[in-house]
Amino acid sequence: MGLAIVHSRASLGVLAPQVTVEVYIGPGMPGFHLVGLAETSVKESKDRVRSAIMNSQFSFPRHKITVNLAPADLPKDGGRFDLPIAIGILVASEQLPVDKLNDVELLGELALSGELRPVRGVISAAIASKSKHRTLISPVQNASQVRLVDEQNNVSASSLLQVSGYLASQLELGLEGSSVIDDEPCSSKSMQDIIGQQQGKRALEIAAAGQHNLLFLGPPGTGKTMLAARLPDLIPAMSKQEALEVAAVSSLVDCELDERTWRKRPFRAPHHSSSMAALVGGGSSPKPGEISLAHNGILFLDELPEFERRVLDALREPLEAGKIAISRASGKTCFPAQFQLIAALNPSPSGQYQEGQLGASPQAILKYLSRISGPFLDRFDMSVEIPLLPLGTLSEGGDRGDTTEVCYARVSKARERMLVRAGKPNAQLSNRELDQYCVLLREDAEFLEFAITRLGLSIRAYHRIIRVARTIADLALSETITREHLSEALGYRAMDRLLLSIHRQVAG
Repeated sequence: MGLAIVHSRASLGVLAPQVTVEVYIGPGMPGFHLVGLAETSVKESKDRVRSAIMNSQFSFPRHKITVNLAPADLPKDGGRFDLPIAIGILVASEQLPVDKLNDVELLGELALSGELRPVRGVISAAIASKSKHRTLISPVQNASQVRLVDEQNNVSASSLLQVSGYLASQLELGLEGSSVIDDEPCSSKSMQDIIGQQQGKRALEIAAAGQHNLLFLGPPGTGKTMLAARLPDLIPAMSKQEALEVAAVSSLVDCELDERTWRKRPFRAPHHSSSMAALVGGGSSPKPGEISLAHNGILFLDELPEFERRVLDALREPLEAGKIAISRASGKTCFPAQFQLIAALNPSPSGQYQEGQLGASPQAILKYLSRISGPFLDRFDMSVEIPLLPLGTLSEGGDRGDTTEVCYARVSKARERMLVRAGKPNAQLSNRELDQYCVLLREDAEFLEFAITRLGLSIRAYHRIIRVARTIADLALSETITREHLSEALGYRAMDRLLLSIHRQVAG
């Protein structure tokens, strides 16, 4: 009887800090003692481990067993430590050799029968394990996730008996299932499904190229939601590093992953009844919210005024910082939240907005739109009017514009120019990078400053307009930003013009 040391990983946001599972079997009254800031779900592992060991044809030691999960100040939860605890007991009781123990890390929840069950957050664990040049042994249900990180050096098992056979060099393990498939299935959505709305399609293309936040404004049934749903097909696929970041967040809430679409950018569309915790993340043990699940992808908020104002305002900081920090008494957990925000709303309670068709007084419209705070609206780079189609458009077939493939080619070429120039989309350019890559002629800068003063816009909006103009110039393959590009960027401020018009009506 003696001491065994097994390596494992905890789950702390998207991080996977190392946990050393120390198992000591010594003299004293038979018992099973678990220490190391373990929560209830971890403490319950004692019964699972005992049953799993006995049902796997091993003997459970009739001695005093002490299990320490180090470091002691790191919170541990879930059943992820069942497998390393069981292996530690078998090694400490000399039922398994110690030879391979330092070269592997173990994760997995045990069933009473000894079968392995999947755990969450295994991608982060696989990344951390790879950095330490160790092999991660995880349940077979997690194999599709682990394979994305390293297909050669990690293995999966279906039971405690299989893991024991591998550590005793009596059995070879691999990753079950097929290799990662990078080819995505073709999308059933096409830009040509939308009749007319050429300005909306143009704005969508600009937003896709520069990763700009976009607000659609118009009456019901004009195609706002259809336009937003086609944005993922216009944006180039994620790099492997970006896809791993997204998969690491997704693995915290879902143990399954579709290997055919893992490189496609996420598109999240939460209902307007979503709580703040559902949108930004939270809980007693913090879990990622919709903004983190949309990391490196798109968050679409339909019927924007129906969301609670405080919930929308909670998005302001993540939109600027690209991450969300959730603080609890036990510590702070950070999740990535670098997402592109797309939203849609009706311009009045009745849904109409044209002269004589407002269906409500200017005061009622202003009250309706005031559900959205000005600082939150200021986070949108573009706001575009999606009007009712002119009479005869439907009967004549209308202009369906370019195909998705043609639009995607233009977006990809513009995105490549941005990445070569600054290494990031234009929407992410800092103010210092704006001075470097978005130089304006003096007369053009004066023109833009005069325009934002007339519209009552902030300095943040001034910089956002320049970023949009830079994207328009990239789509036109232009090295410089011209007055034409600035004028088009100023044209995508429909919400500002609507609010200015309503305020004037109320004042008059």
